[in-house]
Amino acid sequence: MVHRRRRHGRGQVPGGFVGSAVAAGVLAAVLQGQGHHAHAAVTGGARLVAEAERPVIYAGGGVLKSGGSTALLALAEATGIPVVTTLMARGAFPDSHRLALGMPGMHGNYTAVTAMQQADLLIALGSRFDDRVTGKIAAFAPHAKVIHVDIDRAEVGKVRRPEVAIVADCRLATEAITAALGPLDARRLDRWYAQLAEWKDRFPLTYERSAPTSETALPGRPPLLKPQFVLETLRDATPDDTVLASGVGQHQMWASQFWRFEHPNTWVNSGGLGTMGFAVPAAIGAKVGRPDRMVWAVDGDGCFQMTAQELVTASSERIPVKVAILNNAYLGMVRQWQHMFYEERYSEVYLSPDLPDYVMWAEAMGCVGLRVETPEEVLPAIDKANQVDDRPVVIDFRTDSMEHVLPMVPAGASNDDIVVHPLQAGAQ
Repeated sequence: MVHRRRRHGRGQVPGGFVGSAVAAGVLAAVLQGQGHHAHAAVTGGARLVAEAERPVIYAGGGVLKSGGSTALLALAEATGIPVVTTLMARGAFPDSHRLALGMPGMHGNYTAVTAMQQADLLIALGSRFDDRVTGKIAAFAPHAKVIHVDIDRAEVGKVRRPEVAIVADCRLATEAITAALGPLDARRLDRWYAQLAEWKDRFPLTYERSAPTSETALPGRPPLLKPQFVLETLRDATPDDTVLASGVGQHQMWASQFWRFEHPNTWVNSGGLGTMGFAVPAAIGAKVGRPDRMVWAVDGDGCFQMTAQELVTASSERIPVKVAILNNAYLGMVRQWQHMFYEERYSEVYLSPDLPDYVMWAEAMGCVGLRVETPEEVLPAIDKANQVDDRPVVIDFRTDSMEHVLPMVPAGASNDDIVVHPLQAGAQ
């Protein structure tokens, strides 16, 4: 079916809207041509906010595309409603904020996934209810009423029928909802906050740390380097406005999980398109567009092999991007699925950790090439890369090939069936 977008003429906004000229002006700017229906939608949405006991703001990529991060922050702080940010919305809301729950979805953290599942109100801002977020659609957020804001009429009601639908620019609609709010009881969500805090405490993102080299059980062999540790170290060794690009696969999910995004437009990601090889050219473009920012690409070895040649351009043009290859010698996400769901019948997923030699390849393209094999080497290599400002840098991090991205909601399963890390299995 082809959805055709209607053309709307200029309509009238009912006078006296919530007694505020500012609110009326915002509404008029948002919803030209939608008249009384628009007024009812925004005021109806504000009423649902006031009535909700377990609300969640479900922020999608439309927040960033509309320049709506400030409006999202204002709505969250005015209502006290916790915020999840999808893979495409990372950075739209600061991860350090007390209301930030992080990323939901198939590889989202437990609290974000479960909060949406147990919510009685979802405020979907520029998000599309894709199956990586909802899991089994029939089982998704069964108790939640929905306010859906999207600029594309075809998205509204396509997956989940909302109680309130607002077809409009996400930033302006968010501002209109905030302006329509009446007084709210500051203590009304205390029980919800307590439940969220309990989930955060029981099910934080976790992984099994590497033992120091001196304690490794196999003399002469370095300990397994955990990709999550690499990302945490990289995150903590770079400015908080660093622009991070990723390819597609395990490294993409770990980056979204373990990075702390504090600013909008600092996460360059291709989302669900499956575009392996996206990271390197995207990082080059980001550095050209924002030469004042540090830019890192986090890539997998399989992804890097697809577009690494673009670093020749970066070298010749003196574009100092930095690339962290999480080299686990596999097409890692495919291997994970074959391990978890296909009885370890591995097929066409093994790559070599040594072929190609990523350090020599980087140097052949005019880059600085570095290799890291132990936890103790991670920070010195990152610090060295951060000091290079006249050419690209590539670091080959030799990471644990058997590591899984967790939590995980298996494809087709309900979000209630989320699989947590084995270290947390007893807490469920």
